[in-house]
Amino acid sequence: MLGVALKDLKTGRTFLLNEREVFPQASSIKIAVLYEMFKQAEEGRLKLDEFIIVDEGRKVEGSGVLFYLGRPRLSLSVRDLAVLMVVLSDNTATNLLIDKVGMEAVNKRMDALGLSKTRLRRKMMDLKAAAEGRENVSTPLEMMTLLEKIWKGGILGESYRKDLLAILAIPKDSPLRAGVPEGVEVAEKPGELEAVRCDSGIVMLTGRPYVLCVMTTYLKRDADGNPAIAKISRIVYEHLARLARSSEIGRIVSDK
Repeated sequence: MLGVALKDLKTGRTFLLNEREVFPQASSIKIAVLYEMFKQAEEGRLKLDEFIIVDEGRKVEGSGVLFYLGRPRLSLSVRDLAVLMVVLSDNTATNLLIDKVGMEAVNKRMDALGLSKTRLRRKMMDLKAAAEGRENVSTPLEMMTLLEKIWKGGILGESYRKDLLAILAIPKDSPLRAGVPEGVEVAEKPGELEAVRCDSGIVMLTGRPYVLCVMTTYLKRDADGNPAIAKISRIVYEHLARLARSSEIGRIVSDK
């Protein structure tokens, strides 16, 4: 199944496909965790430069690097953990941040934003919870709405908003980024599980920024997911890049 939510942030126009269907988010749910972290920092409930000890017993396998570091009782700042969570999709860093901000706090914050289908239900690599059906989920529409709200401001102070977007925009391999030319900034977080591939983000196209959330599930072949998302990303970028160069009635005035 494929779900798409696209919003042109200049005009407000959207393209939606299966936008209200609930999809597993895999690591894309980390966008919600990141937002909650910055919101709590703004509220004075945590400090971004506060250090957290990475005990051996709190490390989990999977993506990232912290599990493989041999230094005992390594300590990292809250913000550094966030960078590892987003850029390397580090599962240990993510779980430490979930412990710090609180799983229920993330869900309550999503409720306050009207995003009732965006749920953080388990930590990373919690296979028992996954086997019980407790999956981290959202919809294309809700993830698009969250990113749009962050982009527009009003739900987060400006300095925190800029820092959040800066972390999401740190370059990484992703299908959304693969669909746009090199040099175009993309603030996003991809995710993948067995039979699941997704990516949600903001593409900073000059004069025509947009939010694009593409989600797949029930994949017959895992290898088909990311190329499909990248193709959609490319089609969307090419269309909106052309609109960005065009007049209201389609004329493109060349500098040549």
